[in-house]
Amino acid sequence: MEDVEDERLHLERVAALDIGKAGLEACVRVPAKANPARRAQEVRSFGTTKKEILLLAAWLREHQVGAVVMESTSDYWRAPFFRLEAEGFTCELLDAKQVKALPGRPKTDKADCVWLAKVAERGMAAKCFVPPEEIRRLRTLTRYRRHLTEERSREKARAEKLLEDAMVKLSVVVSDLHGVSSREMMEALIAGNRDPKVLAQMARGRMRAKLGALEEALDGADTFSDHHAFVLRMMLDNIDRLSEQIDKLTAQIEELIAPFERQVAQLDAVPGLGRTAAQDLIAEVGVDMSVFATPAHLVSWAKFCPQVKQSAGKVKGRNSRGRGNRYLAGVLGEAAVSAGRTQTRIGARYRHLAKRRGKAKAQVAIGNTLLTVAHALLSDPRTDYHDLGADYYEARSQHRRQVASHLRSLQRLGYKVTLEPTGEAA
Repeated sequence: MEDVEDERLHLERVAALDIGKAGLEACVRVPAKANPARRAQEVRSFGTTKKEILLLAAWLREHQVGAVVMESTSDYWRAPFFRLEAEGFTCELLDAKQVKALPGRPKTDKADCVWLAKVAERGMAAKCFVPPEEIRRLRTLTRYRRHLTEERSREKARAEKLLEDAMVKLSVVVSDLHGVSSREMMEALIAGNRDPKVLAQMARGRMRAKLGALEEALDGADTFSDHHAFVLRMMLDNIDRLSEQIDKLTAQIEELIAPFERQVAQLDAVPGLGRTAAQDLIAEVGVDMSVFATPAHLVSWAKFCPQVKQSAGKVKGRNSRGRGNRYLAGVLGEAAVSAGRTQTRIGARYRHLAKRRGKAKAQVAIGNTLLTVAHALLSDPRTDYHDLGADYYEARSQHRRQVASHLRSLQRLGYKVTLEPTGEAA
C-alpha cells in the first residue's frame, strides 16, 4: 500500500443553500476548532424575504464564510444570490445536474444542502455563468422586448388569418401586410368600405404597379362582415400597443447599452448581426470574455456544438449538446438566416451547408461561427471585423485543385515533390 496525500480543499469555509420559494436550508462547513483536519458543520433554516436573508448574511459572517453556493432552482435562487452578493459575499451558482446526490441516500432539503456544501468545498462542480449587475439590467429589458416582439408577430399572424377567413387575399399580393398601404386598406375595411377598386387605389409607391392584382385580391371584401371588423380593430389596436411598448423598451435599452457602444459597433459589422441583435447578444453573454476561456467554451455554454454520446458501439441520443439559452439561440438563428442572404463569407458558408445538410444544421453551424467571431471581437475592443468575401471557399477550393493537378503531373513524370508554402500561400 502507498500513502497518498489528498488534495487541499477548494474552499476552507463554505456555505451551501438549498432554496425553495418560501424558505431555504443553509449549511456552513468550516475547519473544526479541536482538529483543523476535520470539518465542522451546522444547518439552519431561513426564509427568503429580505429580512431573513440579512439574518442569514449575519450568521455567515459569524463563521467567517466568504463563499456561498446554491443550485439554480427555477428563479428562486435570484433573490438570495443578488442580496448576498450585495452584502459582499462571493456567490456561485451550480447546475443541479452536476450536484445530484448519490443514490441510496435520504432526499431531504437538509441533506441536499450538506451534500452541496461537500461538493463545493472540493471543487467538484463548475459554476454557472451569472452576468454582472449592469448586464443583468440590460438582459431584463432585451428579453422582455423579445417577448413583446414575438407576441406582436403572433398578433399579426392572427390578423392575416382573419382576413383569409373573410376572403380578403391581401397577403397574397403584398409582401408586408402591415405596411402603410395595407394598413390603410384594413382601416378602410373596418370603416365599412367594401369597394375593391377604391381599396386598391390606396396603394402607394411601388405597390401601385399591382393595382390589378390588388383589385382581384380585394374582390371578396363583401364577405368582410361587422364581426370581422370588430375583431380586426382589436387586433390592430393590440399591434399598435405592442409596437409602442417595444419602442419604449428600445429607448431604455439604448441608454443602458451606452457604456458598451464600442462592442455594439463591433458586432454590428458582422453579417447577420444588426444593432438589435448585437444588443441582445451582449445582454446574454456580456462583454467580459475572460469568463469563457476560449471560443469553444462559449460555444459549448450556448449549446451550439454537437456532443456524441456512445456506449457499446451505439450512438445514443441525436448528438445534441442539450438545451441552452433560448434567447441567445433565437438571436443566433435569426442572424444565421439573415447572413445567408448576404454575399459574404458567412453567407456563402450558410448556403453551402444548407444545400448539403439542411437549413436547421446550417443555422447551428453558422451560430457556432458567429459566437466564435463574437468572442474574438469582445476579447479585444480594438479589433474590427473584416469579411473574407463570398468567393472565399471557392477560391480556396480552386487553389487546392490547381496544386493537386500540378502534383499529379510531376508525379507522372517521375518526380517526388515536397511542398513548402511561402508568401500568400502560407
